[in-house]
This record gives sequence, C-alpha cells and structure tokens, in this order.
Amino acid sequence: MAIFNVALLVASGPAMAESLAGKVGDKRYPVNIPWGSVGSCQKAYDDYIAAPGHSAYATTVMDRTVEYFICGAWLNAPSQKKAEALALKSCQKSVSKYKVQIAGACSIAASK
Repeated sequence: MAIFNVALLVASGPAMAESLAGKVGDKRYPVNIPWGSVGSCQKAYDDYIAAPGHSAYATTVMDRTVEYFICGAWLNAPSQKKAEALALKSCQKSVSKYKVQIAGACSIAASK
C-alpha cells in the first residue's frame, strides 16, 4: 500500500529560462513504484518528470523487507536544492502522519 503527501508549487515568468519538462534530472536510485500500490505515487512521479522547473521526488527506500512505500514531491521550486528540501519534508510529513515506521527513511530519488 502506498501513502503519500505531495505538495505542489507552480512558478512562472522570466525566472524559468530553460524548461526541464520531460527530463529525469539527477537520478540517485531507480524509481520503481510497486505493482498494486494504492495512492498516487506514480502520478506524482509523472508530474515530476513533466514539471518545467526545478523539482524533486523523494521516496522511502524499497526493499524486500519493507511493507510500505511512501513518496513526496515538490514541483517548480526556485532551485534544485530548495525542491529537494521541500520534497524530503513532504515525504517525511507523510511518514509521520501515517505513523508507518516500517516504511524506512525518506530520501531523494531524483531531482532537477
């Protein structure tokens, strides 16, 4: 079962010179949404890829000993560093909200 909290921020105007839409960015580990997951982690990842600005996607680490998968994303932040910090915060908020300690720690899976 996947539970997530995604926060979105939309930026526009001249500050966004080159579009990052369609780019994966810096991928730190493979993003594999578990088959049969409940929730919108796949949509959040797809939105991350489509985002034209600095964005990040954070997840709890998946391995065979973990039962839950939680994610968080932040789209179109002022910088990649800010997007990463906010995506981590979003993921961690979900872990705390649902009190799913066996999900593991949140980390940045990809950012741009």
